[in-house]
Amino acid sequence: MALYIVRRSLSVIPVMVLVAFLVFALLYVAPGDPAEILAGDNATLEHIAAIRKSLGLDQPFFVRFLSWLAEVARGDLGASVFSGKPVLELIASRLEPTFSLMALTLVFSISTAIPLGILAANYAGSWIDRVVMSFAIFGFSVPVFATGYLLAYVFAIELKWFPIQGYAPLSRGVGVWLSHLILPAISLGSVYMALIARITRASMLEVLNQDYVRTARAKGQSRINILFIHALKNAAVSIVTVIGLGMALLIGGAVVTESVFAIPGIGRLTIDAILQRDYPIIQGVVLFFSFIYVVVNLLVDIAYTLIDPRIRY
Repeated sequence: MALYIVRRSLSVIPVMVLVAFLVFALLYVAPGDPAEILAGDNATLEHIAAIRKSLGLDQPFFVRFLSWLAEVARGDLGASVFSGKPVLELIASRLEPTFSLMALTLVFSISTAIPLGILAANYAGSWIDRVVMSFAIFGFSVPVFATGYLLAYVFAIELKWFPIQGYAPLSRGVGVWLSHLILPAISLGSVYMALIARITRASMLEVLNQDYVRTARAKGQSRINILFIHALKNAAVSIVTVIGLGMALLIGGAVVTESVFAIPGIGRLTIDAILQRDYPIIQGVVLFFSFIYVVVNLLVDIAYTLIDPRIRY
């Protein structure tokens, strides 16, 4: 087990190097020149060339990449082209809103989706199953921004139950913090919840049709024991897998959700950087989210051995 964790942890390094190369290559060929944007509309060619030289944009691709990669290895993600602030500092200043949104979304999605999936599997073919699955299909089909605008209109503008936009730090109190995050978390979690609910139902149905479950029924075990001790435990590997893979949806959706609800998180930072062609920030944010995704998948792999003792590496 320990050897597997060490081996999987070391495998993060080549993955991150590959991600770094792809990100750098995509931004290298992307349209737009930061030097021209910084120089302004009335800049001369000499002024633009001087800015390009100061930013290192006049160097060959691999020279720039290796230089940038060496700085990243030392923990330096560079500085913003426009503000001049270190990228790591800018990301750190936006961590709380984004992590708060993602954490609340995870709690909401998992605590809602798994019981709904179990309920649908327990009453497979009934009206309860059809209602739950219709709800899941609706949640998976509607874009995050559409759900966000609808929730904001109904619960913030019309009913005035929650703030329309913005973020309140946890230091101002749990109630205020939650009031600003409930609508964004529901909006972002609708797609994630629908995915987990559908996989939970399918995995539970597969397990409920196994011979050992029929044997448990024949022995007179209660429905609760069969669902939660026999079925859910053996379906947990598939559920944990989709939770881990769904982090990609969560990360991508956070960018849209923060824009809709004006949350000053990493998603908003990314949008602003893309509009301004601020390449160091874009590279730093993509690397940061890629690292988070790789770590989550590592934790998922480790969780397999805890959930199912038959899995050994």
